[in-house]
Amino acid sequence: MIEIKNLKKSFGKLEVLKGINLDIPSGQATGIVGPNGAGKTTLIKSLLGLTKPSSGEIYVNGTKLNGNFDYRRDIGYMPQVARYPENMKVNELLTFIRGLRDQDAVFEQDLIDQFNLGPELDKMLRNLSGGNRQKVGATLAMMFDPQILFFDEPTAGLDPRASHRFKQRVQTEKSNGKTIIITSHIMSELEQLVDHVIFVLDGNVRYYGTMDNLLIESDETRLESAIAKLMEHPVEVAI
Repeated sequence: MIEIKNLKKSFGKLEVLKGINLDIPSGQATGIVGPNGAGKTTLIKSLLGLTKPSSGEIYVNGTKLNGNFDYRRDIGYMPQVARYPENMKVNELLTFIRGLRDQDAVFEQDLIDQFNLGPELDKMLRNLSGGNRQKVGATLAMMFDPQILFFDEPTAGLDPRASHRFKQRVQTEKSNGKTIIITSHIMSELEQLVDHVIFVLDGNVRYYGTMDNLLIESDETRLESAIAKLMEHPVEVAI
């Protein structure tokens, strides 16, 4: 369970989050959508403890985020653009992260095989293609079997085969009861992967509910059209 209470974040005079309230149950696959600059990334970074909120409270499985980062051990995060030590080999990075987290990498080899990373293990990270860097990020996010997974634009740069395999893996994690949160500008991708949608606009949540209800309420058949309609005619909703 992720609970967010009146979360606000400002950067100087710029108010990015304006009082977010959300309850995301465990075992739910949720997509966070909204235009650029809406506050999606700031919201995720706040949940990860990478950004300190200006005010408000966040609870992850009942633990309040107040400087204690032990809760991160049960979280996997795949950023849109990962920054790795460029002079490391892929296998060296995997070894380094295993030591850093001091957890069993129960799915490491499984993910390496699924994403066909074997031929890349002895390559320097600086020599990897964008798509292979994404595969490394997906492996790092999921190999410790965390119960909460964050994916930020996960298929950017992936070829169709790798994208398909990634989606298959997410579906497997979803069927195993993981809490999954995905941000993506590709609405067809979210239609395949999530059941619930959070629409953020101007630092506020304008919709949070099931994708089916959103389609019914907007009188649309596709998520992209429903979100476009919300952007044109935003309505405040009670969370």
